Amino acid sequence: MADTDRQGARYERRLGRILATYVAGLCAMLLLLAWAEQEGISRQWLGPFLLFATVMAYAAIGIWGRTTDPEEYYVAGRRIPPFYNGMAAAADWMSAASFISLAGGLYLQGYTGTAEQPGGLAYVLGWSGGFCLVGLLVAPYLRSLRLYTLPDFFQVRYGGAWPRRLAAVGAIACSFTYVIAQIYGIGLIASRLTGVQFEIGILLGLGGVLLCSFLGGMRAVTWTQVAQYVVLLLAFLIPVSWLAYKQLGNPLAPLVYGKQLDKIEQLERRLVDDPKEKEVQAEYLRRAERYRLWLTDIEGSLERERAAAQERIRRLKAEGADSARIVAAHREFAALPRDAQSARDQWGRALQESLDRSRPLTGMPPHSRPFAGDPDGTPQEQEAFNLSRRNFLALIFCLMLGTAGLPHLLTRFYTTPGVAQARKSVAWALFFITLLYLSVPALAVLVKFEVMQHLVGSSFDALPPWIVQWARVDQSLVAVTDINGDGKVQFGEIRLGADVIMLATPEIGGMPYIVSALVAAGGLAAALSTADGLLLTISNAMVRDLYSQDVATRMNPEQRVILSKFALLLTALLAAVVASLKPADILPLVSASFSLAASTFVPGLVLGIFWKGATRAGAVAGMAAGLGLTTYYIAANAPWLRAWIGLAGPPQLWFGIVPVCSGVFGVAAGVTVNVAVSLATRRGALRPAVRQARGG
Repeated sequence: MADTDRQGARYERRLGRILATYVAGLCAMLLLLAWAEQEGISRQWLGPFLLFATVMAYAAIGIWGRTTDPEEYYVAGRRIPPFYNGMAAAADWMSAASFISLAGGLYLQGYTGTAEQPGGLAYVLGWSGGFCLVGLLVAPYLRSLRLYTLPDFFQVRYGGAWPRRLAAVGAIACSFTYVIAQIYGIGLIASRLTGVQFEIGILLGLGGVLLCSFLGGMRAVTWTQVAQYVVLLLAFLIPVSWLAYKQLGNPLAPLVYGKQLDKIEQLERRLVDDPKEKEVQAEYLRRAERYRLWLTDIEGSLERERAAAQERIRRLKAEGADSARIVAAHREFAALPRDAQSARDQWGRALQESLDRSRPLTGMPPHSRPFAGDPDGTPQEQEAFNLSRRNFLALIFCLMLGTAGLPHLLTRFYTTPGVAQARKSVAWALFFITLLYLSVPALAVLVKFEVMQHLVGSSFDALPPWIVQWARVDQSLVAVTDINGDGKVQFGEIRLGADVIMLATPEIGGMPYIVSALVAAGGLAAALSTADGLLLTISNAMVRDLYSQDVATRMNPEQRVILSKFALLLTALLAAVVASLKPADILPLVSASFSLAASTFVPGLVLGIFWKGATRAGAVAGMAAGLGLTTYYIAANAPWLRAWIGLAGPPQLWFGIVPVCSGVFGVAAGVTVNVAVSLATRRGALRPAVRQARGG
């Protein structure tokens, strides 16, 4: 035992030296690039070089960690120290949603969001609280069983093939939804930093994902995630600290940003009463009426708009207008819907957007408002207040339980040497996550103040370059249009998507370009780290938990590892194809995956660990009920699906709960069905392996 302890201590000291060398090298490279920027080196070289250098560092670690040994590939040899496992778990956790979109969600939704779109601090509270559930309820017990994947637990605890099969299907469903969001973020960052098209950016980032996870599985992924966490930590803290020092003279943003809340409240009141803002709102309301009129006669309106666009092109050519105006007119004609169905969809979305932007502050709630509506106001205001509060709490519930059921996260705690180390890993992971989460609300407030104070009121002739550059990537991310024609930027004329706030922070704050490149590299590291773990979970579920146990039962462990690598490759390519379609913003996709994970796994996990009466039939029925109900509720209220099958009218919500919070119904159904069926089919105590793990 003493020799083992000494070997472990030497191993950790060696890891500490390697980590210190890596951090020192990264900081030295950043200082060198900052010096190069001051010396006049082109930005076209600096950004891609930093991106390439970090990805190559991850790739080198991935190649170094290559293995075909099953114990190393699936659980990194079960010898990752808690400190590094916690750092890897934090990187696994700090996905594109946390790094790229969370501050943007707070910017757009305030602290609590709206009745229709909960958010804000719900993400910070739900995701942080979820780790407490992981540490208290799940991680130690899973580690004590010495398993490889989450579906393994369901087979060991309940016996039979169907619990494992359903768990594998659930792992694939929630992980694939999650990984689409990560690859979307990868494409966004790569296209902005390198200037290539969004779809090509996805393929470039995908190469980095595969280099990290294809060869070495969990062993390679663990150490690349440690390296990625260092990058994303620096990439987040440097710009928020810079902004805090610029505005308040103190770089400790979480401690001082509250001073800006009062200023933002004053700016919001001024903008609400500004006559120029009301001109913009009136123009959006006029546009909404135009779309509403078009929708009353779609076929006729579409024909008239096509004829008018063609006549505009003909007139410009006849007048000898410059080519830019003619090209713009051609684009307007090409942007018209192709048929009545697409016109209904496109004009319906435009109508809703125009109505939203015709409200004060473009429909954004006051930043520090507790909830929408008023508990003491009119019946409509009271209803809005109740819906806002209900969805806020429902989202926290789904995120907390989804965290406790995410397969790629729970697998991370199989890699520690023992149960005690698994608990310590959770504590370290929570610490590393808190370092960033405390700064997220501060970043949203500081950026909003920067936009309201400096961008609003500026001239359209002197727009900062970042607006044009980001608009080229995707106009849904950044668009500034002179709606009222006065040549000045009004707040209502600015459209910033949630996915761009963090990435554009250095440019909004006037920081050196190398900080922008670092933020992009950090966002890429966050997306890559989570995508690695998710793709590994999906491929393992497909090959180890389904194919090798139900089809090719004679396959040896080494063959399973090789086949898992090819399954990972195919899954990555399929996810890239789906992400290239831009199905939704990052936060809604991620939230949906948490509801799926909570509904599918948490009832069976918690009941299986703490209630010996849970049976195989109860687990199967509960998982099927939870997954099925959640999937139905998300799909039945998806706008694109409702339009495709011809359903008119608004989504049919139960108790006003929005689809991203559908896990509240799935978890309730899963627990109820599991308990009811278990009581009807109860046969006795826990299976021996689980009884031994619990010390019984």
